[in-house]
Amino acid sequence: MADAVFPAWRKSSFSDGGSEDQSNCVEVAVTSAAVGVRDSKSPATPALTFTPASWSRFLTNLR
Repeated sequence: MADAVFPAWRKSSFSDGGSEDQSNCVEVAVTSAAVGVRDSKSPATPALTFTPASWSRFLTNLR
């Protein structure tokens, strides 16, 4: 989805974890209708999109 749909991208909190290569980051943008996930090295490529419910289940399963 375009940046117009996801206006505020945030980098993963792990991006500041002391790694020497900070270019390998995941960015996430959240709206009431969707969650977008993209590679920070390639912001122009299409983002993966999730419904808020499926994103929540994904994060729960990661924990």
